[in-house]
Amino acid sequence: MNNYTENDSRIMEKDCQKVWDECLGFIRDNLTGNETDRVYSTWFEPIVPLKLDGSTLIIKVPSPFFYEWLEQNYADLLERAIQLTLGDDARLLYSVVMDTSIAEQPISTRIPSTGRQSTINQPRDVPMNLNHEDSREFPNPFVIPGIQKVRVNSQLSSSYTLLNYVEGECNRLARAAGYAVAEKPGKTAFNPLMLHGGVGLGKTHLANAIGLKTKELHPEMTVLYVTSEQFMQQYMDAGRNGTTSDFVHFYEMIDVLIVDDIQFWSNKAGRTQEAFFHIFNTLHQAGKQIIITSDKAPSELQGLETRLTSRLKWGLAAELLPPDVETRMSILRQKLANDGVEMPDEVIEYIAYNINTNVRELEGALISLMAQSSLNHRDITIDLARQMVDKFVKSTNREVTIDYIQKVVCDYFNIPIESIQSRTRKREIVQARQLTMYYAKKLTKSSLAIIGLQCGNKDHATVLHACKTVANLAETDKQFRFWIEELDKKFKE
Repeated sequence: MNNYTENDSRIMEKDCQKVWDECLGFIRDNLTGNETDRVYSTWFEPIVPLKLDGSTLIIKVPSPFFYEWLEQNYADLLERAIQLTLGDDARLLYSVVMDTSIAEQPISTRIPSTGRQSTINQPRDVPMNLNHEDSREFPNPFVIPGIQKVRVNSQLSSSYTLLNYVEGECNRLARAAGYAVAEKPGKTAFNPLMLHGGVGLGKTHLANAIGLKTKELHPEMTVLYVTSEQFMQQYMDAGRNGTTSDFVHFYEMIDVLIVDDIQFWSNKAGRTQEAFFHIFNTLHQAGKQIIITSDKAPSELQGLETRLTSRLKWGLAAELLPPDVETRMSILRQKLANDGVEMPDEVIEYIAYNINTNVRELEGALISLMAQSSLNHRDITIDLARQMVDKFVKSTNREVTIDYIQKVVCDYFNIPIESIQSRTRKREIVQARQLTMYYAKKLTKSSLAIIGLQCGNKDHATVLHACKTVANLAETDKQFRFWIEELDKKFKE
């Protein structure tokens, strides 16, 4: 007869915690590597001991992915810890709760090599077998489905291929390195591969092309392209939703990670940089490929954490330069061939010689010329090209970014840009910060959260308040209205 009482339960729970605390002491003492504290806090502190049944300890872990990671990376350490504490016959059982809000069906999976066993609680209509990959596709790549291998939306542009990426002296090294990476992701000396150069020189095109070629040669690999702003926004959302661990775990599953425009994190996004630093280390140690794009070389990036900058120097930093005239003509000819349009060579040469800044403006000039010809029913001639190029060069506007807005506002008020990022409540600084937020919302497509982050790490509510304040002062304050009129003129120059 079993006289099990509530008091027995409390004693058992106490013994259970004591046993697990002894295991944790052994685990912490025997973790190796440069990031022992992070590994311990990430993978062992979240574990909750549930029950001690003789020499069997039952522990709860947060997700199936968490369970799989422990089994793949720390199985031997866990086995030694539990046997040292409870004896050679000790067993460790996992309890994994995937979704407790839905009716559950326990499934047991025995690990024959160690005798460990997991009990996985999950919805009835989501079958799982930890010994096989689940091939379901998840359109949102930031949702953690809790399975070992997933097919995610790579977010690659199908039009940015290596076939339509024109090679020249300006990009030969970067293209060759990219092709080598696509053939052997994570297995070359080019890890990370950092593509850097000015605006419109083809960094995003080449990064996408490498991703597409990798998927073609290695269809079993998970490739993901993400902009630095998207990565930061998703990290911020994960922090608000309490799913930061899932966010990190997802990125650590990617085989080829492409992060575009990492310079966006300069002088901001400290926590995002820290999260990416740890993801970078995990991927690199696992032999996964990392591809980064930036407008500057690693040594020239200001405002990034030193340890992150040092990681970017581990592989190859390949610079993309403005294309020479021969490459510019090749780019134009390929664009025309893709669109099925014929154009006299003298016109192609004229455009190539007169638009020499970057590929984006070169293609923009070509599109403008074709549009002028089509809309006005005029043949494409050298005279039409001259008219179009003259107008195009004069009307090409500077790309408006939050950084550019900060510079214009701070120059106008003769204050340092750093003051916008500070916490000072000086009237002139607060007004400049509010005007920066106002114009950022008006002239860019950035979210309120991103605007706030770049303007002193403010939240979206503060940005909204600043915009309303500026609008109100423009109607009631003559001096403030004058400032706005003057700044409007500067942004239209």
